[in-house]
Amino acid sequence: MAEKLGIMVCGHGSRNQNAAREFAVIAEALKARNPDMPVEYGYLEFCNPVIAEGLDRLRAQGVTRVLAVPGMLFAAGHAKNDIPSVLNTYQAQHPGFVINYGRELGIDLKMIRAAGDRIQEAVDAVNAEHGFVDRHDTLLMVVGRGSSDPDANSNATKVMRMLWEGMGFGWGETCYSGVTFPLVEPGLTHAAKLGYKRIVVFPYFLFTGVLVKRIYSYTDEVAARHPEIQFVKAGYLNDHPLVLDAFQDRVRETLEGQAVMNCQMCKYREQVLGFEADIGRPQESHHHHVEGIGGGLENCPCKGDCDASCRDEDFCRQHGLPFTPLHSHAEPNALEPVFDYGASVTLGGKYAHLMNAAPDADLQAVMDAPSTGKAHGHEHGPDCGCGHHHDHGHHHHDHGHHHDHGHDRNHDHGHHHHDDHGHHHDHSHGHAHDHAHGHGHGHGHDHHHAPYPHADHPLGPRSMQKKK
Repeated sequence: MAEKLGIMVCGHGSRNQNAAREFAVIAEALKARNPDMPVEYGYLEFCNPVIAEGLDRLRAQGVTRVLAVPGMLFAAGHAKNDIPSVLNTYQAQHPGFVINYGRELGIDLKMIRAAGDRIQEAVDAVNAEHGFVDRHDTLLMVVGRGSSDPDANSNATKVMRMLWEGMGFGWGETCYSGVTFPLVEPGLTHAAKLGYKRIVVFPYFLFTGVLVKRIYSYTDEVAARHPEIQFVKAGYLNDHPLVLDAFQDRVRETLEGQAVMNCQMCKYREQVLGFEADIGRPQESHHHHVEGIGGGLENCPCKGDCDASCRDEDFCRQHGLPFTPLHSHAEPNALEPVFDYGASVTLGGKYAHLMNAAPDADLQAVMDAPSTGKAHGHEHGPDCGCGHHHDHGHHHHDHGHHHDHGHDRNHDHGHHHHDDHGHHHDHSHGHAHDHAHGHGHGHGHDHHHAPYPHADHPLGPRSMQKKK
C-alpha cells in the first residue's frame, strides 16, 4: 500500500475558548501551506478534540504516516513526556500506523524576529499616544511560561537576551508565569527598582489564555504601585507569519528526519545540576484525567475568555459549571486562581501523600520527610540509553526503565537520527515502554512524580501565598 502522509499539530489545550480558536488558526494555516496533506490538531487537556481524536480523523482519511509537531515554544514536560506518551500509546494500538514526532519551535531566528515585531508594535503605539521614550530608558521584561525543566526556563532567558541586545533596550529581565522563579509580580517589583522610565512586558506565549491574562493583571497591579513608570503590555506571538514559517520548518524537518532535540541539556538524559534525580525517569503522560473536559463552559460568565474563576468550586456551583480540582503533579496546572499560587505547589513522588494529608504543613518539613513512595525499577548497564557514556564517579548506569502497561511492543516515535558529533538521539529518553497505560479520566491515577526542587523559592509560587 502506498504511503499517505498527514500532519498532526499537538497542543496543550486551555479552557479559554479564545486560546483554542487561535490554536486552530495555526492548523488552518498549515493546511493552506500543505494542500497535498491532510492536517488535523488535538489537545492534551481541557479542549476538544483531544490528540487521539485528531489522529482518528487522519486515519479516516487514509493517512498511514503522521508528521506530529508539538505546538510548544520550548521542550519541557509536555513536549518530552506527555505528547510522546499519547502518540506512543496510539501507535501501539494501531499496528502499521506510523507516527514521526517533530521538535518544539525552540530557539529560532524566525521566532526571535516575530517576538521583536510584537514588541516594536507595542512601543510604536505607546510612543504615538504618550510620547517618545528612548530605548536606553526602557527595560524589557520577557515573561516565559515557566517549567520544572531548567533547560526550557533557560531558553526563555536566551530569547530575552537576543531581544535585548538586538533591539538595544537599556536593560532586560526574565520572569515566569508559574512553576519556577521569579514569578511575574516579584519580577516586575524588582524591575521597578532599577530606575527605568518605561517597562515593556512581553509574554513570550503563542496564544492568549488564563496565563496571558494573569500576566497583564499582575502588570496592572505593579503599575498601580509605581505611577512614575510607564508600563507597556506588548502582545503575544499569535499567528505572526514568521511563527507560521517556523511551524512549517518543523513539519519539513520531521518529514526529512532532521528533528534534532537538545538532548545534551535534557534533565532526563544528563545529570543537570540540581536535577540529578530526574535522569532516566519514565516517559509517560499525566493528563489522562483532564482530556477533553473543557466542554460545558459556554454558560460561564467569562463568555469563553477564561480567567480561571472556574478554579473556584463555589463559583462553579453557583453557575452550574463542571469543577476540576488542581492536578496533584510536580508541575502546577495552568489554571490555578490568579492569587492562589500557594495552593498550586503540589508535590509528587515521595512527598505527594504528605501534601495531600497536610496541605498547610511547612514545605521544608515535608521535603525532609522520609520516602514512602514506590520506586521505579532500574536495570543497570554500560550507558544511559541515549548514546552518551557517563562517568558517575563509581559505575555506569543504564537508566532505561522497562515498563509493561499491557502488551509487549516497544515504540519510539522520535525516529533515530545523528548529529554532527556522531551521537545517537531519539525522543524517548532511552526508556523502553509499553504504552497501553489503561488510565481512565478519573483522578485516581497513581503515578509518582519528582518534585520541582525549588518549589519553595521565595520568588516562586510561595511568593503568592500572601495574596490568599
